[in-house]
Amino acid sequence: MKGRLENPMLLVIDMQNVYGKDQAWECKRFEEADRNIHILLDHVTREEVLFTKYTAAAQPVGVWKDYNRENAAVNKDPWLNDLVSDLKPYPVYEKSTYPSLENALIREKVKEKSCVIVTGVVAECCVLSTVMSLIDMGIYVIYLKDAVAGIDATTEEAAIKVLEGLSPLHLKIMTTEEYRKMKEGNEDE
Repeated sequence: MKGRLENPMLLVIDMQNVYGKDQAWECKRFEEADRNIHILLDHVTREEVLFTKYTAAAQPVGVWKDYNRENAAVNKDPWLNDLVSDLKPYPVYEKSTYPSLENALIREKVKEKSCVIVTGVVAECCVLSTVMSLIDMGIYVIYLKDAVAGIDATTEEAAIKVLEGLSPLHLKIMTTEEYRKMKEGNEDE
């Protein structure tokens, strides 16, 4: 595992207001994920972290037309679409589908990394599809289950169950604390 931690990238997916408590797309553990992301941010430089946010496409295709029509009120609200205020100081890369790697700049930034530490929302769609895309690019993934939030506990567990079949060859599933300790252990060597 040591070599995989030498050049990691922290990816924070779609930590937007709309996923917070009592919002339209609420993820039940959003606040916990946010707290754990902040723990991680205290130990990385700006160059070692990427933030994404979902923004509705101006010219959606296929099922995204229906998706954007159904979610028009959310898509038009700037506050709902903005990152939560405590994460605003970071540069943000927009995407208009589930996987973060839709954005060419993100693909370019992660392709030479030893691994990508995945956090954010929503576990069962944006996060899961991003993990699969990273693996397809040949990039090892560390999935921090307490820094990822889904719609509810059932869907979070379903996403983890899918990913368990890819572990440990393609990814490692762990908590933020387990990752922190592992990283500190590697730095001591």
